[in-house]
Amino acid sequence: MSPAHGRPEAGEIPRPLTLDWLNAAAAGPALAALDGLYEHSPWIAAAALQQRPFTSLAQLKHAMVGVVRTSGRDAQLALVRAHPELAGKAAVAGALTAESTHEQAAAGLNHCTPEEFAQVQRLNAAYGERFGWPFVMAVRGARGTGLHRRQIIATLERRLQGHPELELAECLRQIDRIAEIRLNDKFGVTPVLGDRVWDWAEQLAVHTDPGYGERGELTVTYLTEAHRACAAQLQAWMRDDCGFDEVRIDAVGNVVGVYHGAAATGSPHPGPLPGGEGVERHAPASTGSGSDSLAPASGERAGVRGTPRRLLTGSHYDTVRNGGKYDGRIGILVPMACVRELHRAGRRLPFDVEVIGFAEEEGQRYKATFLGSGAVIGHFDPTWLDQQDADGVTMRAAMQTAGLPATLEAIAAEARDAARYFGFVEVHIEQGPVLNELDLPLGVVSSINGSLRYLGEVSGVASHAGTTPMNRRRDAATAVAELALYVEQRAAAAPHLVGTVGMLEVPNGSINVVPGRCRFSLDIRSTTNEVRDAMAADVRDRLAEICKRRGLAYRLEETVRAAAAPSDAAWQRRWEAAVAATGLPVHHLPSGAGHDAMKLHEVMPQAMLFVRGENAGISHNPLESTTADDMQLAVEAFMHLLGTLSRDTP
Repeated sequence: MSPAHGRPEAGEIPRPLTLDWLNAAAAGPALAALDGLYEHSPWIAAAALQQRPFTSLAQLKHAMVGVVRTSGRDAQLALVRAHPELAGKAAVAGALTAESTHEQAAAGLNHCTPEEFAQVQRLNAAYGERFGWPFVMAVRGARGTGLHRRQIIATLERRLQGHPELELAECLRQIDRIAEIRLNDKFGVTPVLGDRVWDWAEQLAVHTDPGYGERGELTVTYLTEAHRACAAQLQAWMRDDCGFDEVRIDAVGNVVGVYHGAAATGSPHPGPLPGGEGVERHAPASTGSGSDSLAPASGERAGVRGTPRRLLTGSHYDTVRNGGKYDGRIGILVPMACVRELHRAGRRLPFDVEVIGFAEEEGQRYKATFLGSGAVIGHFDPTWLDQQDADGVTMRAAMQTAGLPATLEAIAAEARDAARYFGFVEVHIEQGPVLNELDLPLGVVSSINGSLRYLGEVSGVASHAGTTPMNRRRDAATAVAELALYVEQRAAAAPHLVGTVGMLEVPNGSINVVPGRCRFSLDIRSTTNEVRDAMAADVRDRLAEICKRRGLAYRLEETVRAAAAPSDAAWQRRWEAAVAATGLPVHHLPSGAGHDAMKLHEVMPQAMLFVRGENAGISHNPLESTTADDMQLAVEAFMHLLGTLSRDTP
């Protein structure tokens, strides 16, 4: 992300900074160059500089984050308290640091209406009274260009309700984000490719199903008008902006773009490395990542014969109801950004790159989860065509309205020959708190958890709450409550195992009636089928024991069984190398959520890269978020993976 510059004269602090200068500078000038990153806390930069030399700006940022995280609670509280209130007394008195003055002004906090100003003051006072430190927020936001004061006030209201320990951790993460943006300014860098992905995601989010947009909610379900608008937008970007050679919408609504390799285009030589306005200009200085990873490979030569092999990648563009902007979609947009850079540089790889925006993964309009990726591997269920949505519209009719053929023959023709593909890789927002808590922008997925889902019901006797003695009750709800506690304890006793009783319902329940029936759901997931199945067996045994002891009957129906999808070892190594090339530590983690990669795993090798989510990693929620800087690193990692595969391809 940092441009290259000549080495300055001794003693000068260059503007903008360069890593070469910072690594070579004496301690005093180096510390002076990083002044102002953390409010009134130069000790953070001083400690981080002890870890020189840095190979990337990302590595420098992570070093400073590490100093904050290991500094102890007293130092952390002092750091938070060193920050001014937003639109507070210091701002009114003009006593802010230059950095804070600029940031608060960029967010328009110096132009609050009297009502907004009064509201901010009330919230600031309530926040300080509750937590004992000022509210801290990176008001320049995920893209670095500034949030609107309405967004800031809404966030302050929301975080005022948080748990003190979680809120302290969030303040520290916001402080690190502030420092990241300020460091970008000092180095004169902009996450250009991350900004592009961020902007694309924003533009896609304009399209939402009727009834949701009016409330400011994002919902895009299969083959609705909003869904078709998203497909058309992706198709236009692929064709007109990114330079894909083939772009089409397939028989189930998947958006498919293919960027041909050198052999398919008859290119006698590889094109030049991306430069100028491309990856090289905006990649971290001296990292060996980004465009450097795309050096000519031995397999990339004139006269490569045979059918070009392909790398398959992508994710889904449908959403859950009232969902977020990044789930699935960045897995389409990140490789699109890479292809765009390759095309602009006239660069061809020794293989094709096929990017698919899968039309359906969430199973929201129809009970047809992984419909898009299922069709690609030839696993489309014919009975799906006759399913009806909530309005009685069959899937076949929805397809016909969208201009799709709606025939099993056309859908079957979309099945890929797995032998033509190296494998499938997917970039996805984590949808969990792990990377956020570890302060890591990227993580390598070790496995997608296998899952089991059940719907169950316990039956007892509904009776009067006042007249039925406690030792005479046949209470169905307390039996399920006992089971839910067992599920929690059993799952917590093993690593990489989770269990959830997510739905509890007492039909026709009343405050003065002992529950005679209780319906419930059960979700069990693990990185291996064996661990998952062992817990399922224990839960079934415990349910039987509870009901026998309490004099109850039960039924338990298995509704979903999805096999675990461990990541392919070779592809994991490529992702590991890609993350390491950014200068970041490599962290492995399983995916508790299901992904399109699970379906592709059935026919070809797969591996995933996770991108950190903001707001404690929340997903399937409007608060789902990530930053342009993190998405920039994801693009650079993907480019590195392409370069590694280029060198590996004969």
